Parts: sequence; C-alpha cells; structure tokens
Amino acid sequence: MGGWQPLPDELPSEVRHFVEQLRLLKDRTGLSLVALGARTAYSKSSWQRYLNATQPPPRQAVVALCRVAGVDPERIGVRWELAVQAWPRPAAVPGPAEGTDGHDGYQDDPTLPWWDTSKAEKAEKAEKAEKAEKAEKAGEVGATGETVRGPGGRLLLFAALLLLLTILLALAALVAVTALR
Repeated sequence: MGGWQPLPDELPSEVRHFVEQLRLLKDRTGLSLVALGARTAYSKSSWQRYLNATQPPPRQAVVALCRVAGVDPERIGVRWELAVQAWPRPAAVPGPAEGTDGHDGYQDDPTLPWWDTSKAEKAEKAEKAEKAEKAEKAGEVGATGETVRGPGGRLLLFAALLLLLTILLALAALVAVTALR
C-alpha cells in the first residue's frame, strides 16, 4: 500500500482490515482518486475520507469500487457490515441549553450518518410513517391542515383526465372528417 497515510492506532481491527482491503481494491484499479471518483460517482474527497478511515463509506460506494476493480461485491460486503458496526462513533452532540425545551432546532442531527441513528429513533420514524400512511388512506387532515387524498382521489383525477382527453380526440376527429367533406 504505497503512498497511503498510516491508519490511526486506536482504530478497531475490523475497521482497519476493511480499510486496508478498500485500499488494495483502489490500488488494483490503478486509478487516481479523481478518476475513481468519476467512475463511481463519489468525489475525490469522499474517497479520501473512506480510504483514510475518517468516515465509513456507504455500501453503494463499496459496491461501485468492487465493480471498477472487477471484484464480487458480496466478498467485501460482510467486512463492510462488521466495520460499520465497529466504526468509532463521533463525539456526542451537546444537549439543549438550560431553559430551552430542546425542540427549537433539528430533531435529528443532520451531520450524523444513518448508521449512527439508534434503534429507538428508527422505530419512532417508522411509527410516524405508519401513522401518516394510515391517515392518508383514511383521507384525514394532514400536518399542514390540508385534506389528505387517498389513492382513490388520484384514481378519480386520472379517470377525469382520461375522459377529457377522449372527448378532445373525438372532437378533433369530428373536425377532421367534417373538413374532408
């Protein structure tokens, strides 16, 4: 692995092994980071973060690198899962200031990647999505106050547009036949 900066000593062994495998795959391609970015749709700076163990790569980036290197993505997929689970977490985000309820900012920290969300947060999001879906099907009022149309409303709109188009085509045909006489 010539030219790579040394990985941090405190890096878990799963992460270290995974990043070393990524570096080998990148070296196998013979591409520069700029060229790799162009071939995989991930920027040079993203690849620098992934290959220097600053940030875990998304699974899609690993799959893209495997395809460019001509390697089966499943081979490294298990290593990716182990590495993401063992990847060091960022420092904790400070809580709300005294005297605030903590709800004046983001509910989610937009700087944290998806793999850092807790199971409770994922369950809460899934529950909210399920409630919204039930409300939409029932035609209830949405969060902004408008009536939520269920799938029947969309179907009715489509049917009305189709009827209007049929009438317009019939009129156009009638005008064409009349013009030919």
